[in-house]
Amino acid sequence: MKIYVVGLGPGEWNQMTQRALEALGDCDVITGYDVYIDLIRDRFRHKRLISTPMKKEAERCHIAIEEARKGRTVAMVCSGDAGVYGMAGLMYEVAQQYDPIEIEVIPGITAACSGAAILGAPLIHDFAVISLSDLLTPWELIEKRIDFAAAADFVLCFYNPSSKKRQDYLQRTCEIILKHRHAGTMCGFVRNIGREGESGTVLTLQELKDTKVDMFTTVFVGNSQTKEIDGKLVTPRGYRID
Repeated sequence: MKIYVVGLGPGEWNQMTQRALEALGDCDVITGYDVYIDLIRDRFRHKRLISTPMKKEAERCHIAIEEARKGRTVAMVCSGDAGVYGMAGLMYEVAQQYDPIEIEVIPGITAACSGAAILGAPLIHDFAVISLSDLLTPWELIEKRIDFAAAADFVLCFYNPSSKKRQDYLQRTCEIILKHRHAGTMCGFVRNIGREGESGTVLTLQELKDTKVDMFTTVFVGNSQTKEIDGKLVTPRGYRID
């Protein structure tokens, strides 16, 4: 009995790790969120594919475990990295309700890394990743994390920056950051990483504050040293340049 928790990366086949492809190839059953199952459906339609909608994460884990208990090898797929806002942690938690079962986490390229590569090199120095979704975390706590990370001069990467119910969250985030950084701080955002319509934009913090984004966008806010070089967003590491 074994469950792989697999990070699919940004979405394109050539950005999925060889280990992830091998794990999916070894499986009898693949489970996941509807959108992520659709990404791999054509290639693995000969497998048993089980999908559930958003907000059914725990149910998804139970389904995967029950399939594994039947003697099948199962994969739970996630976008990006399974251990970064993915399903790996929840799978371990839910599995505590059952007899011991082997779980292996297969890493993937998370949006912070794939998005940074599109923009240039914004994450070369210390950075913090924060989700602006308050579905599982109170907004008051998210605000505190933004405030402290901005004060500490981390480069900031924001997942889930906006939705229909949270249209002003990025603007509110920028207002918090502006308490610690000047309006000309270099920033960027990437839409549809690894998918059709992929685009990256470099802009200032003030411009970002007035920008509308969606759930398919990853946002980067530079630190005090981040700059634009030939249209790319770059944070110096501090190497001596002779």
